[in-house]
Amino acid sequence: MKLSPLVNPGPTLSADELRRYSRQIVIPQFGLQGQESLKNAKVLCIGAGGLGSPTLMYCAAAGVGTIGIVDFDSVDESNLHRQILFGQSDIGNLKVEAARTKLIETNPYVQVNTYPVRLDASNALQIFAEYDLIIDATDNFATRYLINDAAVLLDKPYVWGSVNRFDGQAAIFWSAHGPCYRCVHPTPPAPESVQNCAEAGVLGVLCATVASMQVNEAIKAITGMGEVQVGQLIIYDALDAGYSKIEVQKNPQCPICSENPTQTSLLDDYELFCGSINEISAEALQSKIEKGEDFILIDVREIEEFEQSRIPGSKLIPKSFFLDLTVLTELPHDKEIILHCRSGIRSAQCLEVIQRNGFTNSRHLRGGILAWEKL
Repeated sequence: MKLSPLVNPGPTLSADELRRYSRQIVIPQFGLQGQESLKNAKVLCIGAGGLGSPTLMYCAAAGVGTIGIVDFDSVDESNLHRQILFGQSDIGNLKVEAARTKLIETNPYVQVNTYPVRLDASNALQIFAEYDLIIDATDNFATRYLINDAAVLLDKPYVWGSVNRFDGQAAIFWSAHGPCYRCVHPTPPAPESVQNCAEAGVLGVLCATVASMQVNEAIKAITGMGEVQVGQLIIYDALDAGYSKIEVQKNPQCPICSENPTQTSLLDDYELFCGSINEISAEALQSKIEKGEDFILIDVREIEEFEQSRIPGSKLIPKSFFLDLTVLTELPHDKEIILHCRSGIRSAQCLEVIQRNGFTNSRHLRGGILAWEKL
């Protein structure tokens, strides 16, 4: 889809900037006007992880004038194989601050704004309002639906990406010109049916491939260059190096972007929307422990994970014991059972097993031990 530039050309480039961006400016379809549009653009990236790291690097290197980063997490050693913004010395530091340092080193002419917060319904609209385009580099459905809804309500385009093992997807959603994320995914999948990178794994270099696709769409939208892939889902298979596209249509009954939307504001709780009433938050679990309430807390991770970190009072019963049903004889019927894993995927699967077998007084920890460790 050929669209007008999202951002008008901004301030005149300095002599140093002209030299820095000379290999882009020389491209006839891009030119000085395209570079000045980038300089005047404000792009917000949600997530500074596997997709966010290369996305941020390419936005800064390309000359996007203002870059915002939303991420509440700290750098972990397990991030380093794919989150190429960070190094060994960054472990334990906030991702947004480590990223800001690297981006300014890459390009001192960009302004980097950091938001070390968890994006939610209380802050999304306020943060988004300051930017021209949003890039979704997150890895969970609750935040994806939140980003979509905020972007639609503010009439902002946003570029979405997803990676899993060897497979990647990217799309630009812009409700003014085509479908939104809810048009493609009207309802979130069941929590137990989806694995994140920690559960399923991801080839590190795949993140760079999908991030490059995202930044490419962002640059085209900002400058008006080429065909913006609104209404197209781009799919990449790293194993056979194959690209394909699926055309997606605007849903005339979409609850948020149709002509007569039934949802006109953000939802109060996107984790609840994407999750289950059978969840407990880390804060609520901490309160139960502090009050000395009588319940059973079960860790369904593997013994190696349990030995590295654990929630006080938890009992280890790995997921395999739930799947073959051998655990059922060990569980009490007269006490509440709370399950947890690293991020909430495995515990949701185990919860389904025990509830199906009569243990209805049971829940699992939303966000897993990762959420607990952030208290």
